[in-house]
Amino acid sequence: MEKVLKPMSGYLALVFCLVLFAGAVYFFISGVEQSITFVVIAMLCFLLFCFFLKGLMIIQPNHSRVLNFFGKYVGTVKDNGLFFINPLYSSQKMSLRSENLQGQTLKVNDKMGNPIEIAVVMVWKVGDTYKAAFDVERYSDFVRMQSEAAVRHLAMSFPYDNLEDDHAPITLREGGDKINSILEQELTDRLSKAGIVIQEARISHLAYASEIAGAMLQRQQATAIVAARTKIVEGAVGMVDLALKKLSEENIVELDDERKAAMVSNLMVVLCGEKAAQPILNAGTLYN
Repeated sequence: MEKVLKPMSGYLALVFCLVLFAGAVYFFISGVEQSITFVVIAMLCFLLFCFFLKGLMIIQPNHSRVLNFFGKYVGTVKDNGLFFINPLYSSQKMSLRSENLQGQTLKVNDKMGNPIEIAVVMVWKVGDTYKAAFDVERYSDFVRMQSEAAVRHLAMSFPYDNLEDDHAPITLREGGDKINSILEQELTDRLSKAGIVIQEARISHLAYASEIAGAMLQRQQATAIVAARTKIVEGAVGMVDLALKKLSEENIVELDDERKAAMVSNLMVVLCGEKAAQPILNAGTLYN
């Protein structure tokens, strides 16, 4: 369990160290000229100077020190500035700044078994220094490995895209913020044991693997063409129906079933064709 310490200011200890150093220099010079006793005092002053100097530490903004006393966790100092601690404490520096992790592109199978390529980018920082220092070996390596495992699990839990006979509520391609939220929760669950806080996680790369990319592109193009043709046919039918109603309401011309069929056929060809229709003048009648 993390314990936050509030050590004493180090400025008074710094002054004391300077006094010891000055005394060591003074007594050493005096002892060379006068007595060996002064030399011994100089050595003691220098040893005390080195001992107390070890207790001084400077903590930069958004950094911390994890303190141990002969293998026992004492606490964590998160304040910034110059401090003095027990010189017998051992300390471990630990950054509290936010860090970016650009994951490598992974090739995995989605829920439907299709090979895809996926990569994520995440922003994280150390939230619990005790867990980061003692519950895992190297927390930075732990973050890298567990983030890769989380991405693989996410990719295997959802399909890349909706197929014609599959209507998945969430897909990797269309999930958007929902997929990112699930990814953040997955990373939080895995990395909380190391005291890591996930601030943001998003999919940075998502595509079909190269071996099926061409086939899936053709399927997507075919789906788009069918959807576009459906809209065109729906619009053409509406326009033909409107034309027939207008001709009937305005009494412009009376059409029997055969003429209506010919008109519908011509209009559908004109409206649904990919290229502009070429006009043909009919010098006779429909019955010739």
